Amino acid sequence: MPDTPIRGMDAPIQAADAPIQAADAPGRAADALDQAADSPERWRQVRAGLTANRQELSRLAARLYPDLPRVGSTDLLTRAEWLPDAPLGLDDVPLTWVERPPAPAFDASGPASAHVRPIGEEGRRHASYADAVGDLDRPSLFENRPSYRLLGADLTGPRELRLTQTSYFAGMELGHSVAHELAAAWAESGDRVTLAGLPLRALAGDPCALDRRLALCAVTTLTLRRAAGGQASFVLHWRDPAKVNHAGGMYQVMPVGLFQPATSAAAAVLPDLDLWKCMAREFSEEFLGTSEEYQTADGVLDYGHWPFYQRVTQARQAGRLAVYCLGAGTDPVTFATDILTVAVFDAAEFDAAFGGLVTLNAEGRVITGGHAEGIPFTADTVTRLAGGGEPMQASGAALLQLAWQHRRHLLS
Repeated sequence: MPDTPIRGMDAPIQAADAPIQAADAPGRAADALDQAADSPERWRQVRAGLTANRQELSRLAARLYPDLPRVGSTDLLTRAEWLPDAPLGLDDVPLTWVERPPAPAFDASGPASAHVRPIGEEGRRHASYADAVGDLDRPSLFENRPSYRLLGADLTGPRELRLTQTSYFAGMELGHSVAHELAAAWAESGDRVTLAGLPLRALAGDPCALDRRLALCAVTTLTLRRAAGGQASFVLHWRDPAKVNHAGGMYQVMPVGLFQPATSAAAAVLPDLDLWKCMAREFSEEFLGTSEEYQTADGVLDYGHWPFYQRVTQARQAGRLAVYCLGAGTDPVTFATDILTVAVFDAAEFDAAFGGLVTLNAEGRVITGGHAEGIPFTADTVTRLAGGGEPMQASGAALLQLAWQHRRHLLS
């Protein structure tokens, strides 16, 4: 296993390449924004500030919604029906496809979001936030692929995830726009920012009201390696802001993948509407560094002839790997919605499946904490990562807390 250290659990987690230095204090950041308000230069400065100060902005954004529940002590917003009392087997979470969904109640395009879209060299305002990212700050992974839109979720009553189709650019528009708006306001006013000063976010309303927007969802997985004595360990991902469009510079559990088909072919949409297929692809891509470009027949991936998929699926069937759903939540900064899952591998199965665990992948760096078996899954580790001691994504922090809460169920 790659030995990318955490430099001791009593020191801040650092990837080998120092990711991002903290931005100037808000007042100095405001002074630095001396370009025209709608210029590409200022837009880039605000976006850089969003990346550099993401953890502080997450805390601020969560405080804007005092009436919404959070997952544990983290910033991840949720609803009561999104948090089951006990872990659910992944197969006990049915997915319902909606062919003709209602239109979202809130449209992120148009005049309401004009203030987060810069004016380009030709004197025209960018038509969308995605268009601005593509022109001015394009990460290496930035493609308008078909994606699943989450319409509704219930993990406590009659369980169901209701989904339909959208595209990545359409789904990211509102969330990245309100995140940019928040970063710009924070640069000017610091912690004095309120919803009154965030007109687009105020119009968007409840981030957990999935029917109001095109809600992209990700399958976010904590992977535990369970030793014979019941101890467990895991690895983390440092998300490289040069490579990813969301939460660059943050630590995250792994693997995490946007819930979308393996290819852009229309024929792949319904066959790939499967949480386990999505997770298996992400295991291969993030742990083993394989490509997102799959060889297919007519655009549809044949999972039955993919050796890695067959291996991990057989491990599930044999009881050497168990996969659970622990809940769902929404990031307060970008409104990204995560389905929170845990995969528990027997140690021998983990070592066999991921003997080729990479140090770097297409999205960032794999962090093992300097331990051959990974970072110890202990109360101290969870407290440090989920309690704000490190720049951890809200969904990852929430998942660590939930997994620790349910550790006896998961590791028995």
